[in-house]
Amino acid sequence: MKKTILLLVFAITALCARAQQDTQVSQYIFNGIYINPAYAGYKDDLFIQSYYRSQWVGVNGAPKSFAVAGDGSFQNGSVGLGVILSSDQIGAQSVVTGYLNYAYRIRVGEDENSKLSFGIAAGMMQLGIDGAKLNAITPGDQAVPVGSQSRLTPDANFGIYYSTAHYFAGASATNILGKFILKNNESSILVPIPQPHFYLTAGALIGINEQMKFKPVILLKDDVKGPTSLDIDGFILMNERLSIGAFYRSSVKLYQKNNLQNDLPSQNAFGGIIEFFATPNLRIGYSYDHALNALGNYNYGSHELSVGLYIDRGSSRKSGSYVGSDGSRCYKF
Repeated sequence: MKKTILLLVFAITALCARAQQDTQVSQYIFNGIYINPAYAGYKDDLFIQSYYRSQWVGVNGAPKSFAVAGDGSFQNGSVGLGVILSSDQIGAQSVVTGYLNYAYRIRVGEDENSKLSFGIAAGMMQLGIDGAKLNAITPGDQAVPVGSQSRLTPDANFGIYYSTAHYFAGASATNILGKFILKNNESSILVPIPQPHFYLTAGALIGINEQMKFKPVILLKDDVKGPTSLDIDGFILMNERLSIGAFYRSSVKLYQKNNLQNDLPSQNAFGGIIEFFATPNLRIGYSYDHALNALGNYNYGSHELSVGLYIDRGSSRKSGSYVGSDGSRCYKF
């Protein structure tokens, strides 16, 4: 029974992966630059962060992702610049990307905490497949590559981001160019083609008392062809040093998609997230996801670890942060 379920899972994965999906990231709330280029420079300080995610631990060929990003604000906070490098592996398929981010930030009204940002990211994407990791059912099948194949294509992302001292909202689009450049790819039916993704995010910061704040966040992700995904997150921020939260993720049907069957079961998951300041400038995060579908019974969950480092330039702006008595900064969004 176990082998049958896993075989079905990977058969579906192989069919869907032709239209390459964006990486699933649970800790996006701690660094929005991974899904929205307009977030670049929000923290004012130079900030370098990396994360590693291992999905469906215990399942052979399950997705693994690694990324590192750095960003900061310049020209008195009106410009945000950033860079992102990432690598994703799912079975025999791989995606390596590199982007440069630019964000222009506008102060809205008299409140210095109220800012509207427009961002764009430009870069390159390498998509490949390793035929050595595939076993053809029919010997000599031309659809299964011999050795490794890869394609290199330029790509771009776009986003807008609005934030105040108490709430934020953002919208972004990724993989804007890659699909249209590679849509006539005939090298292999299994070389992934990037699919444009669209994100909507919103959140708030609600004071409970002097030591605790509550931060609810939602994320809606859609790629037009696959199931729409909704994340609902809730965090408790304690003493400006520790964030503890939980989330629920589910596929939702917002509109009819002709390529999806009507009775497709929901893809649901839940998990927990914790992030803390190990030192005033070093923050560490960990999250755990557990799938609520059949696959959840045959793996050890999904694990994600992040490490972030602030490089303080002595700026007094830091409008997006709380500065603790020991100098630690716990950014609002």
